[in-house]
Amino acid sequence: MTADPRDPAGLGDLTTETADPRYAHIDTMTVAELAATMNAADAGVPAAVGRALPEISSALEATAERMKAGGRLVYVGAGTPGRLGVLDASECPPTYGTPPGQVFAIVAGGPEAIASSSEGAEDDADAAVAAIDAAAIGPLDTVVGITSSGRTPFVLSAIRRARRRGALTVGLSCNAGTPLSRAADHAIEVLVGPEVVSGSTRLKAGTAQKMVLNMFSTVVMVQLGKTYGNLMVDVKAGNQKLRERAIRIMRAITGAGREEAITALGSNSDSA
Repeated sequence: MTADPRDPAGLGDLTTETADPRYAHIDTMTVAELAATMNAADAGVPAAVGRALPEISSALEATAERMKAGGRLVYVGAGTPGRLGVLDASECPPTYGTPPGQVFAIVAGGPEAIASSSEGAEDDADAAVAAIDAAAIGPLDTVVGITSSGRTPFVLSAIRRARRRGALTVGLSCNAGTPLSRAADHAIEVLVGPEVVSGSTRLKAGTAQKMVLNMFSTVVMVQLGKTYGNLMVDVKAGNQKLRERAIRIMRAITGAGREEAITALGSNSDSA
């Protein structure tokens, strides 16, 4: 097929970029109607994630094996996907007591892009190579590339570089048959369909990506022994709420009274 010179990147072929006629008149809807429309659209996201569970599970098993051997979990993304990676990674130390650097995110444009838009950075393939090299990505690591389109240059370049360095690579996208899927060892394609606002992939696509990342940072940590049953036994008790949680966890596991649990925890206020 000859490329359309008006759309050299082929974005018009992506489902996530399609303008869905069902949402063609959202600008004339009432607030209640638009909220209901968005809610109805979002309702299909869990089912889309469910259809990708075989691929997700395979990637999770491979990731857990590498992390058990001392590897790291690294998210790579640009824009919203990158920020979702930062969000998920940043929750691992307080929730599971992970050491610094065990789970982290690489974002196109660097730390400044987390809070401020740096859209042009997603096209910088060379910066992605430099970031992967700077992180000393190696054979025990897992690198998860996150991009709704499945063709973001920064993410593609990072995944290709990580794979050449021997890392396990995972491609998480929301379109079918993407370059990212072909570049990664494990392809996860969560097909959520067109967005309510055409091309605004922070909506359904972003929700789907967060759901999958929740699985990575939960399933893998459970596999690493970071829970006892469903209790967070490595939680960092850095505030009053978390100290109370640590006390409840101690009591639930041991059957101890409150004062006994407090005494047992003692001055170790950083963990349960």
